[in-house]
Amino acid sequence: MKRMLLVSMAVIAAVGCTRRETPAPAPGGQQSGPVSGHTDTHDADQSQSPDVVRIDPEMLRDLRITTARVETRPGAESAPVPGEVRVPEDAYAEVSSPVAARATRVAVTAGQQVKRGQLLAELESLELVQARGEYGQARARVELARKALERKRGLAQERIAPLREVQEAEAELGSAQASLAAARASLQAMGASSAEDGATLRLHSPLSGTVIDRSLAQGQVTGPAQTLFRIGSLGTLWLVAHAPERDAVRVPAGAAARVSIPALPGQTLAARVLLVGSQVETTSRTIPVRLELPNPSGTLRPGMSATVWLPVGEGAPVLAVPAAALQRLGDKWCVFVPQAEGSFETRVVGRGRDLGGEAEILSGLRAGETIVVEGAFLLKAEAEKARGEGAGHEH
Repeated sequence: MKRMLLVSMAVIAAVGCTRRETPAPAPGGQQSGPVSGHTDTHDADQSQSPDVVRIDPEMLRDLRITTARVETRPGAESAPVPGEVRVPEDAYAEVSSPVAARATRVAVTAGQQVKRGQLLAELESLELVQARGEYGQARARVELARKALERKRGLAQERIAPLREVQEAEAELGSAQASLAAARASLQAMGASSAEDGATLRLHSPLSGTVIDRSLAQGQVTGPAQTLFRIGSLGTLWLVAHAPERDAVRVPAGAAARVSIPALPGQTLAARVLLVGSQVETTSRTIPVRLELPNPSGTLRPGMSATVWLPVGEGAPVLAVPAAALQRLGDKWCVFVPQAEGSFETRVVGRGRDLGGEAEILSGLRAGETIVVEGAFLLKAEAEKARGEGAGHEH
């Protein structure tokens, strides 16, 4: 009997110890605290916003992060059309030798800035020698005819020479003057001055600008058919776009257009419509549209290809960002907005239509805000990594 009583007391003691190790349930069936005093480190991470990506300063220096501003675009644009950068016709000149000649000096090189009237080259020409000789003969003939006329008039006043001889002398002077004018015009057509002598022909720049091309070497023999220098003003260029008929007829003169240049990736330029062509190109069924494209830095070059989005009507303006700035995070489109140094806000946005290198933003951003473009993909990876680590701490 005593033995059974001792066993029963041992069992009751064991059960009591077991209940003391288990925490009491809180109201509603939830546990009031962690087991055995364990502290969850996820509670500390919640002090940081899950919408902010933080990059270590040393790592940030290695990331090539570039930013861009959210910009407003015209709501009505055509599909992208090809175009080509050109020099304005009224700011372009080609210089050649008016006669057969040999280059004795070349004063400028390609890419050099020149002023109007600046010396480009010196040439030697036998034709110029002949033209200057004819000019000298014409001048001498005029002087001789003038003196002869004066003498005849004096004799006529003394009634020694008849009036007929005076009239003949006047005709001879007129003929000599006409020959002199022709000889002077011939020199001017060669670009030579009548005050100079010899075989030297000097070529000067007809306008201020850049020497786009030089195809003359010292000692080279050239002629009127060969272009020696191409000079143009590159501060403002023309962009000729080839738009389909249905779009070109709806483009208003003076409207702003958006341009991208393959040689300048990631950049969007603004151009202004100057003229819509009056004739359709029959082979392509397009109409040329001429635009004015500022080039203050001189980065653009004649002959560069371009893609142009022309305004084809009125429409509500839209917000646009570079397409590379948009990243897919889970099932949503996001951009990264720089905050304090090393911190980037993950901003959920509504993505609209593609705008050729850019994307329309329907919600989540305002015009003028700054977003990350290059480096957005790496920030996305960091955001996904942070979210994955957070998911691993869930209980």
